[in-house]
This record gives sequence, C-alpha cells and structure tokens, in this order.
Amino acid sequence: MRVFVTGASGWIGSAVVPELLGAGHEVVGLARTEASAAALAASGAEVLRGDLDDLAALRRGAEEAEGVVHLANKHDFADPAVSNRAERAAVETLTAALAGSDRPLVLAAGVAGLAEGRPALESDPNPAVGPDSARGGAENLALDQVAHGVRTVSARFAPTVHGAGDHGFIAFIAAAARRAGVSAYVGEGSNAWSAVHRSDAARLVRLGLEQAPAGTRLHVVAEEAVPTREIAEALGRALDLPVRSISPEEAVDRLGPFIGTFYGMDVRASSEATRALLGWTPTGPTLLADIAAGAYPGA
Repeated sequence: MRVFVTGASGWIGSAVVPELLGAGHEVVGLARTEASAAALAASGAEVLRGDLDDLAALRRGAEEAEGVVHLANKHDFADPAVSNRAERAAVETLTAALAGSDRPLVLAAGVAGLAEGRPALESDPNPAVGPDSARGGAENLALDQVAHGVRTVSARFAPTVHGAGDHGFIAFIAAAARRAGVSAYVGEGSNAWSAVHRSDAARLVRLGLEQAPAGTRLHVVAEEAVPTREIAEALGRALDLPVRSISPEEAVDRLGPFIGTFYGMDVRASSEATRALLGWTPTGPTLLADIAAGAYPGA
C-alpha cells in the first residue's frame, strides 16, 4: 500500500514510518523542514514538502495515496484554539480527498475526557464536537465520513507514548522536576494515566491501517493505569530528587495551565476490545521501566 503520513518525522511518526516500510508498504511523509525531509529520505520514505497549514499539500498527499495516517498536530499549549482549527481543517481536507474511495484514514486522537470514574472504553463516544472543541472535533468529523466512503479508523493514544528520546508529557514533567529540585505529584497522586511504548504504538497504527473496519476506535494503550505518584517517585529516583505532593495551583504554576491541569487528571483507558480485534499484544517496556532505564536523562 502507498501510505501518506503526516507527522512522519515526529515522535510517533518516526516509529510508524519504519514500521510501515518494514511491512512492505511505500511511505510518503510530509516534511516541514529540510532536516525532516533528510531524515525521511534516509529512512527510505518519499518526501512531500509542506506542513499542517498547507492544505494543498495535504490534499495532494491523500489523493495520490492508497491510505493515510494522520499524526501531525501543532500542540500549541499556549493557544489550543490554533491547534484545534488547524486539526479540523486538515481532517476536512484529507477526508474530502478520500471520499468515495473506501481508502483508510487512521487519525490520531486521545483517550482523555472520554469517561469519568472508570477506564475509557473504545465504545465511548468522543464528547468533542464542532470546530471549537478539543482537536477541533476532528475524530467525530472523520468518523462521520464513513458514510461517505472513507474507511476512518481513530487511533486514540494514551497520554504518554514513552521511550528513549520522548519529548512529550513525561519529559515536560521531568524537566519541571529538575528546575524545581523536587519531583512532584498532585494531591495524593492517586490519579493515574494510561501509557504505551512507542514501538507498540507504531505496530498498532500499522495493524489499524491494514485491518481495522471502517468506523473503528482503537485504544493505543498498553498500561491501563499508572498512578501519577508512582511516576513522580520513579522520576525522583532516576533524577536523584526528593518527591512530594503539590497542590493543583502549584502544578499549574510549574507546568503551565494546560499540562499542569492535565497532570492532575485521571486518564485511564482500556484496550481490551482493540487487542481482541487486531490480536495486538504490547511487548515494549512499561513507563516506569523506561524511566528507571534512563529514558529521560536530560529532562
């Protein structure tokens, strides 16, 4: 299959591209910079220059592909509305290019905010609807296009996709711990996050592209619930820092309003249905094992 990948040189995309190539697929990766283009070319992928705002490039990539994996996101934590608008416009463009073809579109989504008081399930609908909602309501927008001949598959990622070189949420929290001289958790630290190793995430994206039926919601989750207190304790050991509780207000001061609030949330999710559907069994290290092994040494 000829697969167009957005976010191809990002943290998850740079694992998905070799996973697809290793399975015999051709890959065309969207590259915003010369460095990204060079890295993609070196991996054996074709390069399409452009970025998430270049709707013409997105349209061309999708029209010339047999499948699309959409992983790019602006992640503008200072102004989430910018990210939301860009995500919605990108998904509108990709689905329009794929309409009526039954070609697959695997798009990244998240498990946060899907359920309260229990792990989120694949059957839980996403409450984000409309252009002003989280991610611009792109998951629901894309799933609605199943009726118009797009084989949409939503890949709902755990809040942390971890591994050596990770620059996501755990790296932010580790960096804040270094700056403050203490590794912190919010309140009692009993709220927990689901997690997945990057290699397992990449394999599930490939399986979803190849096999998942139209309208499928996949949970890219290996560990259902890792308590944030245990995350803070593991970072404390790895960084040789004391560990203590902080208030929600202090978390926001340290990490900013978006990540500080998110760190205090309970983001648990099950992947039981995903595993049964695709025969996916995670084999990568756990989050705490990655932290202990030094995956965040320079944070």
